[in-house]
Amino acid sequence: MPSDVGELVDSHAHLDMEDFDRDRDRVVESARESGITAVLCPAELTHPNSLTTLRELSRRQPGIALAAGVHPHQAKDFKPEHLDALRGLAASGGICALGEIGLDFHYNFSSAEAQRRVFLSQALLARELGLPVIIHTRQAGEEAAGLLEEAGYEGRGVLHCYTETWELARRMLDRGFFVSFTGILTFPKAEDVREVARRIPLDRLMVETDSPFLVPVPWRGRMKRNEPRLAADVARALAEVKGVSAAAVAEATTRNFHELFRV
Repeated sequence: MPSDVGELVDSHAHLDMEDFDRDRDRVVESARESGITAVLCPAELTHPNSLTTLRELSRRQPGIALAAGVHPHQAKDFKPEHLDALRGLAASGGICALGEIGLDFHYNFSSAEAQRRVFLSQALLARELGLPVIIHTRQAGEEAAGLLEEAGYEGRGVLHCYTETWELARRMLDRGFFVSFTGILTFPKAEDVREVARRIPLDRLMVETDSPFLVPVPWRGRMKRNEPRLAADVARALAEVKGVSAAAVAEATTRNFHELFRV
């Protein structure tokens, strides 16, 4: 266990992806040995094996929490049955949040109109179910916030892998949201992201790896795949930005995680 960090939560990791097919359980065990007490894994409902893989993992491994939804990249593949599946998962206690959901106008893998329609329908469902939301936004934050308001969603949630403006962060903080940061905090050219993190109160922050993506420095270039155990590197980077100890970041972000997701 990292002595300067202590127990920590990875609030977002894609352990369903094929990158982990050969050693998924060992990745979780390695994270646990490194002090990671919980990992939240969002299932992608348009991918046929995502939910099954994560449910089986959660049965084998303690500390795996699940969310589910349709990502903006996959909005083109959305079907009404996905909402029925989310209702069933919520009723059975199988998920602690809807997500990740949102808008991504950087890649536009699905049309903007499809993204808006699918995000709004899931925000309405989150309101109906009383579940928190995990929000993905890229070059679309203000519109995503507006659609949440249009849906009448008054619950809480987290802005995952945050890279947008302080103004948007402040707007969502006022709504009771949390903001989560990744290994991007360690990238040399990410001073704008670090500045936003610097301004957010410690009691509204989370850390995540977004594994297998966004390997943090100093592992970037040396490792092809990010893993939940490297959440400690994100916590250290956030601690440096905030001018506090890594242990203080771990304690606060873990508390915030459990406050929002109740797992």
